[in-house]
Amino acid sequence: MTPQEFFKHDLFAENAGVVLLEVRQGYSKAKLEIKPEHLNTGARTQGGAIFTLADLALAAAANSHGTLAFSLSSSITFLRASGPGDTLFAEARERYIGRSTGCYQVDVTNQNGDLIATFESSVFRKDQKVPFEVQE
Repeated sequence: MTPQEFFKHDLFAENAGVVLLEVRQGYSKAKLEIKPEHLNTGARTQGGAIFTLADLALAAAANSHGTLAFSLSSSITFLRASGPGDTLFAEARERYIGRSTGCYQVDVTNQNGDLIATFESSVFRKDQKVPFEVQE
């Protein structure tokens, strides 16, 4: 099983349209094409859609070490608006890895490389294997 196949079971992110592009140990990249269903009443990308994109990228990076990881806490800072027709990318990078915890930074950018949001999260790793392996 590939990481992409595994994370298709995240039905919320899957139904939102998040696509996992790349996974390496401690890193992942995902994208979301902004459509009308992702917009708030101000015709801008709804914050929950951006959070979902960043959260899936976090999950892929955190689980890339072969054990199941769950978020302990996450925070997001919205820096710039996006809207219809934009494609957003989330790149998750591992900042710290311990025996059972880790910290991650996720940058969300648009198709022009403009920074839309920053997302930080800490995770706890369970003593349970995931059904995929990634390269270093």
